[in-house]
Amino acid sequence: MERFRLLYALAWRNLWRNARRTSLVLLAVAFGMWSILSFTALLQGWGASTLTAALKNMTSQGQIHARGYLDDPGAMHRLPPAKGRLAALLNGPAVRQWGPRIAVPAAIQSAYQTMPVSLIGIDPVRERGLSFITTAVHDGRNLANKNARGILLGHKLAQRLHARIGQRIVVMSQGANGALAERGMRVIGLFSATPQVEEREVFISLRQAQALLGMGHDITGIAFDLHDINGLGSFIHRLRLAAPNRDIQSWDTLRPMTKAMTEFSGAFINIWIVIMFVLMAFGIVNTLLMSLHERVRELALFEALGLRPQLVLAQVTLESALVILLGIVSGTALAGVTVLAFHGGLDLGFLARGAEWFGAGRVLFLHLRLSQALRIGGLVWALGVTAGLIPTWRMVRRVPIDVINRSPT
Repeated sequence: MERFRLLYALAWRNLWRNARRTSLVLLAVAFGMWSILSFTALLQGWGASTLTAALKNMTSQGQIHARGYLDDPGAMHRLPPAKGRLAALLNGPAVRQWGPRIAVPAAIQSAYQTMPVSLIGIDPVRERGLSFITTAVHDGRNLANKNARGILLGHKLAQRLHARIGQRIVVMSQGANGALAERGMRVIGLFSATPQVEEREVFISLRQAQALLGMGHDITGIAFDLHDINGLGSFIHRLRLAAPNRDIQSWDTLRPMTKAMTEFSGAFINIWIVIMFVLMAFGIVNTLLMSLHERVRELALFEALGLRPQLVLAQVTLESALVILLGIVSGTALAGVTVLAFHGGLDLGFLARGAEWFGAGRVLFLHLRLSQALRIGGLVWALGVTAGLIPTWRMVRRVPIDVINRSPT
C-alpha cells in the first residue's frame, strides 16, 4: 500500500509538471467521451421514437389474426371476438390495453377522385392508449364509440379528394361473401399523422365496418400492448398455446423495417465508439511517447537507482490511467448536462417531416442510462490504458546506463 501511495503521488505530480500537455490529453478524452455518450443518447432517442411511432401507428406490440390474413388481408380471413383462455390472457394483469379491429383494403371516392386506402374499423374506447387515432383528430370530431357513424380522413387524403367535414363520400371494399360492398359515409373529422398514414388510412367505427362488410360480430384482428414489452416473447408463447389456430405475431415480425432501424441505431453506436476510441488512442499514444522521450533520463535514473522496470511501468501507466479517468469523468459530466438540457425533448423543427418518412417523431427524447454510461466509460478507460502500455513497456526495457550516457547533458 505504501508503495502504491508513493507511485500515485509521483504520477499525480508528474501529470502537472507539463500542465499544457496533460490538459490537451484530458480535453481530447473528454470530448471523445462526450461525443460517444451524447451520440448514443441521440441514437437511442431516435430508435425509441421510431419504435413508439410504429407501435402507435396501428401496429401495437402484438397482433392476433386468422391464419392467412397477413398474406391476403380481407374480410374473408376473419375470426370471432376473443373468448375463453384467449380472452382471459388479454384481460390479465400483463396486458395494458387491447382492442378488436377490422382492417381491409378499400377504395374511397369523392366527386373529384378515387383513392386506394386501408379501411380500419375500431372501438374508440379500446383504442385509447393503444394507437394514435384517439388523440389525432384536430378538425371536426372523433368517433365516440364502436357504434358511431361517420368516417375520419387524414388531412392529406382530404386534400387530394377535395373532401370537407360534413361532405359525403363513398367507401368500397370486398365483403365477407366476396361481393363488392359499398356505402356512403359522412366525413366527421380530419386527423394528423405521418404523411403515409394521412394518405393511406381511414377510420370508421367497428359496428359500421361489420355492417358494411357483412361480418356480423366477427373481426379481422386484435391488437394488444403489455405493461412490460420485455415480456412480449413469453406472453406470445402463452397466447399461441391458448389459441393454436390463430396467427399471433409480435411487432418485430409485423414491422421488420422498424426492427432494422432499431438494430441499426445500436450497431451505429458501437461503430461510433470504435471510431472515437481510435482517434483518442492516437492522441493518447502520441502524447505519451512525447512525454516519455522528454523524461527518458529521469526514468533511466530511477532504474539506475534501483527502481525495478515493473514499478517504472506501473508509475507511467498510472499517469495515463489518471488522465484518461479525469477525461472520462469530465466527458460523462458534460454528456449528462447535454441530456438534461434536452429533457423536454429535441424538436427537429424543419427536419421533422424528413424524420417522419423514416418513422421517427417530431420530438426526440434523448435517452441514456447511468449503467450504460459507466459501462462505456469503463471500456474506454481500459482500452486507453492498454493502448498506452506498448510504448511504455518498450521504453522501460531500455538499458538505464546506456540511456543516460547517450542522452544530452
